[in-house]
Amino acid sequence: MKKLTTSLSAIASITLLSLLNVPNAYSMGLRSFVALPLDKHGYVVRFLYEHITGSTSGNFHTSTAYGLSNDQALLFTIPYKITANDENHFGELSALYRHTVMQDDFFSGTARLALLAGAIVPMSNVPSANDASDNVREFAVQAGFVYTFFQGRHEFDIDALYQTGINSRADSGRYDISWQYRLLPSIYPDWGIYPLPFKVQDLSGN
Repeated sequence: MKKLTTSLSAIASITLLSLLNVPNAYSMGLRSFVALPLDKHGYVVRFLYEHITGSTSGNFHTSTAYGLSNDQALLFTIPYKITANDENHFGELSALYRHTVMQDDFFSGTARLALLAGAIVPMSNVPSANDASDNVREFAVQAGFVYTFFQGRHEFDIDALYQTGINSRADSGRYDISWQYRLLPSIYPDWGIYPLPFKVQDLSGN
């Protein structure tokens, strides 16, 4: 790993869209991965915009989770770079297979551990005008884990990935530590569709 950077992000707003039903929304965090289950053939789409203070560019991330079974899922993420001069707007596609290997359910909560494995796929062989790194033009294989503890209105997520570069791409890694607190409702209604606003704090690094 050539460089380790850490950032604490304050997120102004986020749109979390569940396209199937409300419980599926738990299967994706802000930036972190989540070990909570998806129904078979259930899916979630998440949109996230990130802007680094002092920078003239930002990244709009589109992420999708698709349930294969109660303990298996596919995770896909692709960023779109928003800059004035960069012709290569799409970033790299991250594809991951998630398999839950530990599950401990209890009253009003659960603790789960899942393994992650997949690849990073460059979307273009043309280098960015603002990025001379070879990393954006080579594949990488990635593997790691995600642990989720959920109880009541609180959720904690911890994940780590190691990314092995192919050919001239350097090895790298990432980690996320996330805390989510459900603002409303304090107690779930017996039935119906209802909004679920959350307060989220995320510590991430590469």
